[in-house]
Amino acid sequence: MRTSYYVYYRVAPANAARARQAVDALQRDLSDAIGVAGRLMRRRDDESTWMEIYEDVSDGARFEAKLTELAERHGIPGLLAPGSSRKHEIFRGF
Repeated sequence: MRTSYYVYYRVAPANAARARQAVDALQRDLSDAIGVAGRLMRRRDDESTWMEIYEDVSDGARFEAKLTELAERHGIPGLLAPGSSRKHEIFRGF
């Protein structure tokens, strides 16, 4: 069953440029490694809230492991707003 992943978090405003570069690199590496392309969005009324979207994931366990590995490798947790963490929501189609 194919699933979609929504990963949201808050980025410290002072870290926005570095965080954007880190997420871009994560998404390139993820696409190269397992063929899942991602999108990055910001909340309309709060630009410090970001969301990564990954759709049509066929192997959830492999995807989640690689996503976690790449987030750490690119230093994303250290760029988040104080008290924020990367939260995952996972949906599947009908």
